[in-house]
Amino acid sequence: MNYQGIGPRFVATVIDTILIMIPTCVLGFVIGGATGQTTETGFSLQGASAFLYFLLSFLIWLGYYTLFEGLIGATPGKLALKLRVVRIDGRPIGLQEALLRNVLRIVDGIFFYLVAAALVATSPTKQRLGDRVAGTVVIGRTAPVPAQSGGAE
Repeated sequence: MNYQGIGPRFVATVIDTILIMIPTCVLGFVIGGATGQTTETGFSLQGASAFLYFLLSFLIWLGYYTLFEGLIGATPGKLALKLRVVRIDGRPIGLQEALLRNVLRIVDGIFFYLVAAALVATSPTKQRLGDRVAGTVVIGRTAPVPAQSGGAE
């Protein structure tokens, strides 16, 4: 398989982060407007409003990665770079694997994704922690996908 390393995955993450910022910024303005916590340059949330914002932003972030990867095998950032997430045996992942690998993005993201970068750089299959636990890999889209078997999983 055509395992993908740090470079293309980083660029895909930058694209995805920009796309995730759109709804989370709108969310901040909505919550700020509803609670009177807006400023001339944006919003300044405090207390329960800040907690609600961070909780909903986290759910947007987790939902974005989980739904895109679990349903179509790639986020828009990965699609732009011709990457996809598959199981270690090359079969498509489902929502369960996508959720597991992305919950662990919290650990992988420590120190600006330094943990993920170190794990990907030292793994023969270029897996970060979330990939290792979920049994997934990121590959180039040109790699062939094994045919689905007719049997139950």
